[in-house]
Amino acid sequence: MTEPARILVVGGGYVGMYTALRLQRQLRAELRAGAAEITVVTPEPYMTYQPFLPEAAAGSISPRHVVVPLRRVLDRCRIVIGEVLSVDHAKRTATLSTLATAEEGTGSVDLTYDELVIAPGSVSRTLPVPGLADHGIGFKTVEEAIGLRNHVIEQMDIASSTRDPAIRDAALTFVFVGGGYAGVEALAELEDMARYTARYYHNVKPEDLRWVLVEASDRILPEVGEEMGRYAIRELRGRNIDVRLETRLESCEDRIAVLSDGTRLPTRTVVWTAGVKPAPVLAATDLPLDERGRLRCTAGLAVEGVAHAWAAGDAAAVPDVTSKEPGKECAPNAQHAVRQAKVLAENIAASLRGQPLKEYAHAYAGSVASLGLHQGVAHVYGRKLKGYPAWFMHRAYHLSRVPTFNRKARVLAEWTLSGLFKREIVSLGSLEHPRAEFELAAAPPPDHGDKPSS
Repeated sequence: MTEPARILVVGGGYVGMYTALRLQRQLRAELRAGAAEITVVTPEPYMTYQPFLPEAAAGSISPRHVVVPLRRVLDRCRIVIGEVLSVDHAKRTATLSTLATAEEGTGSVDLTYDELVIAPGSVSRTLPVPGLADHGIGFKTVEEAIGLRNHVIEQMDIASSTRDPAIRDAALTFVFVGGGYAGVEALAELEDMARYTARYYHNVKPEDLRWVLVEASDRILPEVGEEMGRYAIRELRGRNIDVRLETRLESCEDRIAVLSDGTRLPTRTVVWTAGVKPAPVLAATDLPLDERGRLRCTAGLAVEGVAHAWAAGDAAAVPDVTSKEPGKECAPNAQHAVRQAKVLAENIAASLRGQPLKEYAHAYAGSVASLGLHQGVAHVYGRKLKGYPAWFMHRAYHLSRVPTFNRKARVLAEWTLSGLFKREIVSLGSLEHPRAEFELAAAPPPDHGDKPSS
């Protein structure tokens, strides 16, 4: 080829990172010869392993070990830290903004490509709940996970020092909305952490803390099956966690969570984990979308009816060829995303070489979920586990899936050390505003008028 094949990967999450990583290996000769180049555009210079966010929030794992630095892993790719604003696939052009364009004041820039991998992932799906934008806390990024940990410990500090019973009750009430993986695991890990932390407060006892899980459907953790979901509810309620099924959050204005069953909960903590939706950039492309706003894809992970465009993961509606139900699609979860990325990279390499493509076919193996230290539920290959065996399987599975040996070793070392030493209970809330103290010190002193003459 006279010109290199330019491959643009939009997104640095599961699909983006694993696709680029696999492409590095599949196109090793082409990259060395200059016949191909891979560019990854991502808002963050790292990939977040989201199943470890609850443990990062609870302090079991360092935040640095929940993320994978893309520049180290994708050493033969060009990494651009920025955001794709729109895609004109007919012209093979993506419009993006970067940190440099913001500094230069020149506006967005266009990047041309030959092959497009669009994998921007998903964003939190919010509803028009009054007060949610002002008081809600998300749980999708490592920054949100650490911010939530700091917030929970800060509320315990407020409760310990206030003289106002109303403020104390609101500070010690924690409301989580959404009974999927993110909501249940985050609540369970943080409740475990807060219960342990309470022993270091002279006037806060574990039974003073109120934890509420709000779920709109009639079950939680649907991925692990109905029986294991019921066990999870019994386990949580046995820890004095208030699980509200078939209930919705209707308002959280003025720091009062109003539920659809009429309950009013004064609270300073509302954690929103009620689902996700495709990234907004998909709507700013000329590619075909389904009714949910995802890209219509073939079983070969190519965008339907469009040449040289590929997708997988949360952004893609991929037919499930292993299902006997007509029209069924692969679930938008990490298990499928990682495996789809492998097939996607191989199909791109095969396309560039004029070779036949293969279909993505992977039967769902099952699910595991943690309910805090030494507690969990699992439904894997038809077998149902609960308690310690499920918790151990949860850790073993995710340790095997976290990318790079470096991260596996660090996570395993931290788990080992946490079993030998006491849990960390430090809140580093100042990390969110690191310059606040310096700005206060550097500010001019207040003007109190002329000093009285002596």
